Amino acid sequence: MSKGWVDEGYGAVADTFAENFSLFPELGAAVTVYAGGRKVVELWDGDAAPGRPWAQDTVVPVFSCAKGLVSVVVHLLAQSGQLSLDEPIGTYWPSFVANGKEAITCRMVLGHRAGIPVLDKTLSFEEIAAWTPVVAAIEEQKPLWEPGSTYEYHGHVFGFVLGEVVRRLTGQLPGAYFRTAIGEPLGLRAWIGLPASELPHLARLEEAEGRPPALDPEHLLMRIVTMNGALVFPGIDEPHGWNDPALLGMELPGAGAVASATGLAGVYAAAITGLDGADPLLSRDTIDDAAREVSAGTSYLGFDAGARWGSGFLLDSPFRPTLGPRSLANDGAGGQFAFGDDEHGIAFAYTANRMVGHGDARSTRLVDAVRTCLAE
Repeated sequence: MSKGWVDEGYGAVADTFAENFSLFPELGAAVTVYAGGRKVVELWDGDAAPGRPWAQDTVVPVFSCAKGLVSVVVHLLAQSGQLSLDEPIGTYWPSFVANGKEAITCRMVLGHRAGIPVLDKTLSFEEIAAWTPVVAAIEEQKPLWEPGSTYEYHGHVFGFVLGEVVRRLTGQLPGAYFRTAIGEPLGLRAWIGLPASELPHLARLEEAEGRPPALDPEHLLMRIVTMNGALVFPGIDEPHGWNDPALLGMELPGAGAVASATGLAGVYAAAITGLDGADPLLSRDTIDDAAREVSAGTSYLGFDAGARWGSGFLLDSPFRPTLGPRSLANDGAGGQFAFGDDEHGIAFAYTANRMVGHGDARSTRLVDAVRTCLAE
């Protein structure tokens, strides 16, 4: 039986969460919903690791949900006037502009249109963890296409480019600045760079049977998600895989966040409604800007999965249904999903340690249940 609690009127979410354990190969999972900045659902069930039940404070790798944390930070800096999303990145990082990158803006990166989804240079794990070698490789990189002309998922480069802009403006790496500006003041269990003290609370990832096989390592998409093979994907039990504390403890801002469902939902609640009566971090104008479509349709690789991107966030689509046109979302490779919607006043996060697949149905069913509750 699921642990936690559900506010009156949100019973459909509890029912769906319980059903997921019978319909899917769930191991451990959690779901949290905020309404108007107040927690109305907080549920967890299953095992975080062999012999260790999932608990209220359990955290799990949430992969590219990291992009939501970074994007909130970037929009906060833009909102305060420290950054313009449409100004060339070279304004803040002069050496970035080499080799045809003069016109690239933060918005192009946020919308995956910058033309640098992967680096030509192959770096070691240790070099990626050191940050500076990645920055140097980005400076040397030539765009794969005319920046702004098309899009392709920017995987890890998304976080490193925007993160270096954050570092140059604030003096802190993006994960550290997120904790300083948002995570620590609000007591949110979400990190880019997991502290060693949190390892006892970390859920262990496991792959579900029948997951599709990985692409050829030389395929552009695999190069994007593995940084040319320096990171293993999914490779959860290999060195430098996604159960490795060395990977989870470093600044990997494109895909390296670790969070609880409540911590992740709390980031979106703080951003779009404010938590427990506080003002929202992001203004309505900022949310308007973030929710404006930047990329959709056929990508550089010729695919159209149905995703729509605003500035740093997935937008509502059949590929990733949310609550409407003002929902700002991000998902993770293990099936995790989080979003905030200021029109409905809802923030949502689902986390799990059974990796069923990118965009699988577990969280979609829970979002459907939230929609049902709001309609009643």
